[in-house]
Amino acid sequence: MASTPRTVEEIFKDYTARRIAIVRALSQDVDEFYGLCDPDKENLCLYGHPNETWEVTLPAEEVPPELPEPALGINFARDGMNRRDWLSLVAVHSDSWLLSVAFYLGARLNRNERKRLFSLINELPTVFEVVTERKPVKDKPTADSGSKSRGSTKRSSDGQVKSNPKFADEGYEEEDDEHSETLCGSCGGNYNADEFWIGCDICERWFHGKCVKITPAKAESIKQYKCPSCSLRRGRP
Repeated sequence: MASTPRTVEEIFKDYTARRIAIVRALSQDVDEFYGLCDPDKENLCLYGHPNETWEVTLPAEEVPPELPEPALGINFARDGMNRRDWLSLVAVHSDSWLLSVAFYLGARLNRNERKRLFSLINELPTVFEVVTERKPVKDKPTADSGSKSRGSTKRSSDGQVKSNPKFADEGYEEEDDEHSETLCGSCGGNYNADEFWIGCDICERWFHGKCVKITPAKAESIKQYKCPSCSLRRGRP
């Protein structure tokens, strides 16, 4: 790690990248992650890297390590717990690790900078909130609600894509505030009216188009959209 002080923006960028990686491991890539956490192997850790990739591997051999280490031995509890509960436990430990890395890197920040760093981090839902879907979502947009937010897409029962740009009525601002609490099922990011979103017809979760590699043009030709997780589940015997 560089010995020179790092800025709030640099540390937050590092935190965000590591968080995206861990959220992906516990959601979009969950089957692969689950398989790698073999209880018969040695103590394993889940790492999120600054390039937005994740890794299940042994802890660093250096003592003390270059950075704080994530929870050790997450694989041992895998088969002794309900899968959802185990993933939630890994998510909680991952949140703790992400914060410890961020504030380790921010050791040279002053009081106001530390406060700003935490404020930026606190604007994002925790990994635990994403994995357990505990973040409350008010009146999630539906295909027939007539109150869809701009940039979002969902199909009706006849397979047609419906989307509603900006509302002209007085209730638009309130609707936008409610939809702002909708989280992307892939990266966990908050709703943004300027981005294209698509809803899964199976689990009814919403995703950034870019996270699931769906463009508005491609969505027009999809009669029923299934997110990556639902596609995997549906493909099992």
